[in-house]
Amino acid sequence: MGLALAAAPVAAAGQPSDLFFERTVMTAADGRCRLFTPEVSAALAAGAAQARGAALRAGVDQKTLAAREAGARRYAAQLNCASPQVLAEAARVQQAFSGYSRVTRMTYPGDVADWRADRGSGRNARWRLAQDAAFGGHRMTFGLAGREGANALLAVADFTDSQSPYAARLVLRDASRTMGPYLDARTKSAPLSRKLPPRGATRTFMAEARSEADEGLLPKGSDGGWAFRFPAAAAQALAELDPREAIAVEFLFSGERVRTAYVEVGDFAAGRAFLQVASR
Repeated sequence: MGLALAAAPVAAAGQPSDLFFERTVMTAADGRCRLFTPEVSAALAAGAAQARGAALRAGVDQKTLAAREAGARRYAAQLNCASPQVLAEAARVQQAFSGYSRVTRMTYPGDVADWRADRGSGRNARWRLAQDAAFGGHRMTFGLAGREGANALLAVADFTDSQSPYAARLVLRDASRTMGPYLDARTKSAPLSRKLPPRGATRTFMAEARSEADEGLLPKGSDGGWAFRFPAAAAQALAELDPREAIAVEFLFSGERVRTAYVEVGDFAAGRAFLQVASR
């Protein structure tokens, strides 16, 4: 098979698109042949998601990447599950990713911001996958949070003037109405506010709950703040975006005032898959 897969970060070995192809082959083969333990299957899926993001950031276009993914799945469909080559490669992958499956914390660097992933155990609410943002002197932490086994999509914000928003909404590209992200050659160095499509090409998710923020979820240095929970469908929509894109979190105040924070999509999908390893 010639698939020397490693559990190291994507940048450490091979071209990102090659790693994406290899990890997709093994993920698809695992689906057919039940090659790995659930923990290693989940770790391999997280690795494939990270490799996909790295390939897109390296300049591989989505059409080419989709063709590589389809080719990987066709290749896996032709494999003989009981062949010595498949079993030997599965053993190497099992060994490589078994260590990764025991890692409890990861950082996923982006062009502008990082995602911090934490799948450790504990009774207190904590950020499982989080990104920090500063906007107009205010602070926000956004991502997946909760107690063990719970990963709600939250925005927790602290406003320096002690104003209280009555609602919040998440704005992101509508994949059903666009052919792909709105990007150009200057995108990497552009501010996040320029990495969203025009308003007419977006979709909005309103927060479904508002409450005072749990102390363990407040942005660093904050004494208090507001937490807004978004529906599970919003997390899925976010995971399907291009890692080079951005989304907006709009906080609504009386008098039709809006304060907007921006979040880089980055490796949200890979971090979300990483969290799934803990639930297997």
